[in-house]
Amino acid sequence: MDVKAVRSALMRYQVMAYVVGILLVVLICIGLPLKYIAYDPNLNALGGRINTVCGVAHGWLYMILLITAVDLGRRVRWTWKRLLSIALAGTVPFLSFVAERFATKDVKQKLAAASAK
Repeated sequence: MDVKAVRSALMRYQVMAYVVGILLVVLICIGLPLKYIAYDPNLNALGGRINTVCGVAHGWLYMILLITAVDLGRRVRWTWKRLLSIALAGTVPFLSFVAERFATKDVKQKLAAASAK
């Protein structure tokens, strides 16, 4: 296992997981309530703009998250089940942070085992 390549793939995955997670939280917790619950038309318009910007950014960056997850998974030999759970975690608010934490813990354990050899 190339430790340097795995560490760099892990860093890319971590950054993308956090960026995608933050965009989804902003979209769900700020944009949608402003658009559909606010009584002021100005707030409705602001919510619509937030939804447009965050929604498009989340969609495109989610694809990059999937690429980084597959790259990391290939390097540390994750199962397809694990990759699928990471992919689905990017669609549920706050769950991408949890999935990132478990993935990082697993990769660090594998790196420690590889360096102990």
